[in-house]
Amino acid sequence: MASFLQPSNQPNESGPAASMKSSEIFQTALEVETISENAVNDSAKSTPGVFLTWNDLWVTVPNRKHGSKPILQGLTGYAQPGELLAIMGPSGCGKSTLLDALAGRLGSNARQVGEILINGHKQALAYGTSAYVTQDDTLVTTLTVREAVSYSAQLQLPDSMSKIEKMERAEMTIREMGLQEAMNTRIGGWGVKGLSGGQKRRVSICIEILTHPKLLFLDEPTSGLDSAASYYVMRGIARLDHKDGVRRTVIASIHQPSSEVFQLFSNLCLLSSGKTVYFGPASAANEFFALNSFPCPPLQNPSDHFLNTINKDFEKDLEQGLDDAIPTQEVINILVKSYKSSDYWQQVQVKVEEICKEPFEALESRRDHAGFLTQSLVLTKRSFVNMFRDLGYYWLRLAIYVGLGYGLSSIYHDLGSSYGSIQARGSLLMFVSTFLTFMAIGGFPSFVEEMKVFERERLNGHYGATSFAIGNTFSAIPFLLLISLIPGAIAYYPSGLHKGYEHFLYFASTLFACLFLVESMMMAVASIVPNFLMGIITGAGIQGLMVLGGGFFRLPDDLPRPFWKYPLYYVAFHRYAYQGMFKNEFEGLKFTNYQGNGLIKGEEILRDFWQMELAYSKWVDLAILLGMVVSYRLLFLAIIKTSETIKPIIPGLMSSLNPKQTFQIMEKPQS
Repeated sequence: MASFLQPSNQPNESGPAASMKSSEIFQTALEVETISENAVNDSAKSTPGVFLTWNDLWVTVPNRKHGSKPILQGLTGYAQPGELLAIMGPSGCGKSTLLDALAGRLGSNARQVGEILINGHKQALAYGTSAYVTQDDTLVTTLTVREAVSYSAQLQLPDSMSKIEKMERAEMTIREMGLQEAMNTRIGGWGVKGLSGGQKRRVSICIEILTHPKLLFLDEPTSGLDSAASYYVMRGIARLDHKDGVRRTVIASIHQPSSEVFQLFSNLCLLSSGKTVYFGPASAANEFFALNSFPCPPLQNPSDHFLNTINKDFEKDLEQGLDDAIPTQEVINILVKSYKSSDYWQQVQVKVEEICKEPFEALESRRDHAGFLTQSLVLTKRSFVNMFRDLGYYWLRLAIYVGLGYGLSSIYHDLGSSYGSIQARGSLLMFVSTFLTFMAIGGFPSFVEEMKVFERERLNGHYGATSFAIGNTFSAIPFLLLISLIPGAIAYYPSGLHKGYEHFLYFASTLFACLFLVESMMMAVASIVPNFLMGIITGAGIQGLMVLGGGFFRLPDDLPRPFWKYPLYYVAFHRYAYQGMFKNEFEGLKFTNYQGNGLIKGEEILRDFWQMELAYSKWVDLAILLGMVVSYRLLFLAIIKTSETIKPIIPGLMSSLNPKQTFQIMEKPQS
């Protein structure tokens, strides 16, 4: 049953017998703990690991009604080298919050109070010392397993290691996680069959353990996997230290493991509503529940029993119809109070104090990783491979652009030099510089997926924002050139536009600059609005306003001065695209006048018909467009760099601006 439990029919032992039984259980667990502790201490002298402790840890979030809502309430515990600590509990109990707090990844709206120490010291986790495997497998789906891990090795491992050594480390890590049979299989995504869920999870783990981190965090590593895949993933994690020789401290939040997976856990932290129900050896949890009159039925998975016992989401199991059942909240209160008065609680307190008193050396402040130039080159290559293999990134657009190019060349075929061709040429150039570039937002979904990979890798310290921006910029240039030249030539020559290769090259260069600019603008939008649908709507809306104020649909002198003329006309890149393309087309040409008995110079048409500014050349317009490309790329870089700097200081700022809330958080609620 989920939320109502009956006490065991067995007599509730009390007095000396129960005390003796509890003491025997605790003594056995203590002996195992002591043996493990001695082994860890001996190993720590030669290869120091990471001892992580947290004492009286509270995490709260703002709440409109009550000022603040506690997510974690006074948790105390520890994790030590060579052991796997499992954090379990029903949905919403605070598992992921505890993991994020220990890893230093709490959101900016969360307030943390309590002491978290690493080897007895208060310090931040350095790059390479710890790794965090998220619940979602955010990977570059077009890469093979070997490529994904190899690129990560080249990004993370220092330049002092040769490329061959990095490749060997990648191969060894892949084999450690049992992926040697899938080395040349693409990870796969939508529409492409690739790895299974368990294999993807192991690839994510491979990427994070390349640096041999001493502390490994895993958020729901078995989420979405069947029991067999869950077991093999967790077994691979539990055996990591036997394969690479690193006494690793592993902390995993896990929802409902199978009995086979449960047997892999060294220690268990069981949470409910942000409170500790049990913390101690996983093997002793059954006895703890049994001593409190909630024994695990025979042949039932212990983890299922624990979660059923403390899950209050379903207040009554209607099928059971048990009128004398104990409400779940009362069960939770019994277990929490029992744990607080048990030997397990005392042992945790003693253990935390012992670890804090040990004269451990502080962890290294940082580890070297690949240099800036190496990271930029590797990211450029990886991004290029991704763009080349992802049909939706550029190839589909190229096909559509080719089709539109043929459409333009057939509609505007051989325009000639009549008076009517003036408007036709203008419409053709406007369509190219407006609607063809407008379609550049089609690559936004693929870029959003690339941004997700960047966010994960940036949080784990693989590389910086500047390297990512440089890699994405240079990898896109060949594809944008291809899109500019092929469809551009198809539309340009059959239409009879200004002859001469130099005019076509300027036309293609302007189209390239516009495509590049729109992509750069969408990158800036993606850094602010990462949601796929909202990002496309936002980008389309911005471009729509720029098109209206660009000076074609409403001539520059006729634009309303507030907003449309100042500042939009000068900010919209369409203005400079129109002017550059129109100057490139009309300067040097002559057209039949309206009456058909004379000629009009192209310069007169630019000045009087299109109201173009002729004080500067078309090359200035192209230079402005390229300058705007650089500006948008720098804006994108500034936004993501600013988010890196601002997010960590927001909690402190909030506490200084709202002292009342801080006082409420610091003061413990009465139990």
